[in-house]
Amino acid sequence: MKINIIGTSGSGKSTLARRIATALALPCIEMDTLYWQPDWQGTPDEVFVSKLEAALDASPGWVLDGNYNRTRAIKWREVDLVVWVDYGFVRTLRQAVMRAITRAWTQQELWPGTGNRESFRRSFLSRESILIWTLKTWRSNRVRYQADMDNPAYAHIRFVRITSRQQADALIAGLQSAR
Repeated sequence: MKINIIGTSGSGKSTLARRIATALALPCIEMDTLYWQPDWQGTPDEVFVSKLEAALDASPGWVLDGNYNRTRAIKWREVDLVVWVDYGFVRTLRQAVMRAITRAWTQQELWPGTGNRESFRRSFLSRESILIWTLKTWRSNRVRYQADMDNPAYAHIRFVRITSRQQADALIAGLQSAR
């Protein structure tokens, strides 16, 4: 099975992707790990696409964590299921704030070998703030993802929209029983 988890930053994509990957014994591929380089530098698109294709080709099944809309043609070429984590605005923002505080406090490296760590300044007082990104993209992501679900070009893809923890749990149970 090939699954892509999408949603606004802070929605819980990574957590759900890891849960599904564990439940189905599939590799979990985090797109941010493929994209981010040291000193918060992004990977050029041609290199990023190459890394993504290699990661997807490395296994007959996977759970892909991430949006990166410019890679949609690649990641959805053979995808079986796209799971949209669409929790409400307040919950998503709360989760993003709590994650930012935890990451800034613990100073954990976000992606191995990059040295990239969140700080209170970066999270709360910077133009690069993930919280500002969440605020700016929550509404537009919802419009875009709904349009994707309704797009006849993607009629071959099964979409599931998750709006609660109970729905996430039911999805995982259903995927496990369908194996």
